[in-house]
Order: sequence, then structure tokens, then C-alpha cells
Amino acid sequence: MELHRDKRDAADHRRRKKLHPTRWAAILVLLLPPYQIYAQRPQSSPLRVFLFNAQKLAETKRHIQSGDKNFDPALAKLEADARKALQQEPVSVVTKTPTPPSGDKHDYMSQAPYFWPDPTRPNGLPYVRRDGERNPELDKITDHHTLDLMEAATRTLSIAYYFSGNEDYAAKATQLLRAWFLDPATRMNPNLEYAQFIPGVNTGRGIGLIETRGLAEVVDAIGLLAGSKAWTATDQRGLEEWYGKFLQWMLESKNGREENAAKNNHGTYYDVQTTSFALFLGKNDLAKQIVETAKQKRIALQIEPDGRQLLELARTKAWGYSNGNLDGLMLLARLAENVGVDLWNFVTKDGRSIRRALEYLYPFAVGDQKWTYQQLGGFDGRSLFPLVRRAALHYHDEKFKPMISKIPALGSAERQRLVE
Repeated sequence: MELHRDKRDAADHRRRKKLHPTRWAAILVLLLPPYQIYAQRPQSSPLRVFLFNAQKLAETKRHIQSGDKNFDPALAKLEADARKALQQEPVSVVTKTPTPPSGDKHDYMSQAPYFWPDPTRPNGLPYVRRDGERNPELDKITDHHTLDLMEAATRTLSIAYYFSGNEDYAAKATQLLRAWFLDPATRMNPNLEYAQFIPGVNTGRGIGLIETRGLAEVVDAIGLLAGSKAWTATDQRGLEEWYGKFLQWMLESKNGREENAAKNNHGTYYDVQTTSFALFLGKNDLAKQIVETAKQKRIALQIEPDGRQLLELARTKAWGYSNGNLDGLMLLARLAENVGVDLWNFVTKDGRSIRRALEYLYPFAVGDQKWTYQQLGGFDGRSLFPLVRRAALHYHDEKFKPMISKIPALGSAERQRLVE
């Protein structure tokens, strides 16, 4: 499954490996043939990414190719990360030890994180909830962990391929994607029937869909691989077929319908996934319907006029969940841009909005106010900083400027400098 380079490509590859990382981007244009620089994508072919901003990516790439050294530290860090990702072996759902109730190891399986044996019962069943306290039994079932590994590696490799044209990165990302989605021996069945089961209670829950939220980022990774030697039309069709079946399962299954009806962060990330998958499949009408409905179904329902997110504040990790749901709403707002819907500036008559939720959390993040809700594991205001920076791309008024002024500047080696 590995891509075989001819002798000329191999020689080019060896010369690139000898370069000092900080000079990699600056002289990339001199080392690589034009087809490698442009990753073989025709200039007129649109980049099919939906969480990333295609225009921003293309603009950054043009700056890099023109010799702009401002991106050198970020590119050097990205290449280092990509070289580590090249060592990632293909992972699969079939390698887990337990077998799902279906008898098919191709079915994804995971255990509910906050449920523990009942100490009052000899066999501990049924398990009881301890919100925010992770049960280490989860680690015995490896599907969630291996899914995270695949998502992280393909994300890094695809971005590195887009900016460098290095076919090694595209080949490795393709290998990982084929193993998880396409190879009959290792592929995951497109359902989450057995995700986040509770021992003694059920064999799976709608809540388990939160574990595949990273598949929206995989959609963008696929878009970045387009035009590479490794990623074929057959691969593209296969992934579209898989995502099509998974989207249908999300829309029609009992677990999918339950997650769609969730009023908290689970509902938000259900929308993030279904919108991303619909865009990937060219179902723009469905995507637009989801994000239009989100104005009332998510933003108006989840955010109070003063910006509090009550369902997240009720958790034992209130700061983390408030940040997490707001992050999801911002991702949804980015996806909505692809179908001409503005969630960034949507405001209900009584003032509920994404921006208001951010403004509520901001004083706690910068230390102007003390967080009084529960937060197991400790409070860290810095987790809001990336969301403030992301919002700054959309809010340019005088009121917002003092907010962004208190947020530390993005480090020169941060990947966000390349993609946001």
C-alpha cells in the first residue's frame, strides 16, 4: 500500500531531509518540481475543505511559495509533527479484545466514561454515574483511542502534504484512511450502535456519537489530499460511500435521533458532524437546513441572554464543558459559511448569541473574575484563548478590540498560523 517513488523522487526526498527545518519552506520552491509544489491539484480546481478556509489556505501557500519567511517556524514544527506521524502504524477497530454484541469486531465499541460499578451490589451492576470522573476500565476497549490516533495523524499529514507537496505524507495518510474506512479486513462499519455502553444498562447510547466528532476534520484531510499520487478516485468514492452510509445511520437510527434531540453539547456536535458530512457529499440543501435550524435549536436554546450556558454549567467540569460547547458552536458557524448562513452574528431578540457566550466566559479567562462553578481537575482560563482568536476573525468592532488585546499572541510555531 506504500507509494513507490522513482529514483529521481527518492533523490529529491534525500536532499530535502538534509535541510535545516527553518529553511525548509524558504527554498522549497527551488527544490521541488512545479507539480510537487502545487500538489498536482489543477489551479482551477476548488479545494474541498469546510472547516478550514480554502481561501486562507491558498493565500498562505502563495506567501510561502513566494519566499515569505514569516511562516518558517510553523512550517518547521508542522514538518516535525508530520515526520512523527509517518511512524504511525495503521489502526483498526478489529484489533480490540472484546467483541461487540453483534459478534462483529468491525463494529465500533466503547464504554461510557463516567459510569462506575455500584459498590452496593455484589456484581456492581448496573453501573452508576459519577459525572466528570473517568473510569479507567475504558482503556480495555481501544476503539476510541485508535480512532483518535488515526484522526490526528491524517490531519497532520494532510496539512503537511498540502503545504510541502511531499508525497510521503499523502501516501501515509492514504494508508491510514484505507485501513480505517476501506480495507475489508480492517474497516469500521459505518455505525455507532455500541458506543458508550453502560454495563448492566444498555449496549450503546446516542451520546456515543460525540466520539466521532473528529471525523469532520477527516473530511477536510481528504480534501487536502486531492491531487496527490496516493489518493485515487477509487479512494474518494469509497470514502464518500462510507460517509454517506454513516450520515444515513445518524439521521435514521435510534441512537442518531437521540443525539439529534440532545439539548447540550452533544446536540451541537451532532450538527457539526451531520453538516460536515452533508457538505462532503454535496448535500448542500441538507447542510443549510441543519445550520438554519441551529439558530433556534442550538444557539437560542443553549445560551442565556447574559451568555451563560446553563446545561454546561450544571456539569462537574463546568468551565471545560462551557468552552467545549462554544467551540462546537464556532465550528458549526464556520461550516455554515459554506452555505451562506451567518451564525457568527445571529442574535435572538433577547440577546442570545455565540458572541454573548464568549463575552460571558472572557472575564474568567483573563482573570478579571473568579470562576465559582465546579471544575474538577482545576480551572485553566487559557483554554478560551483559541476561541477568542478565532472570533477575532469575525468581530472587528471597537468593543471587541480590548478583548483580543488581553489575549497572548499566537506563537510563531503554532499550526494555526498556517490554517486560520
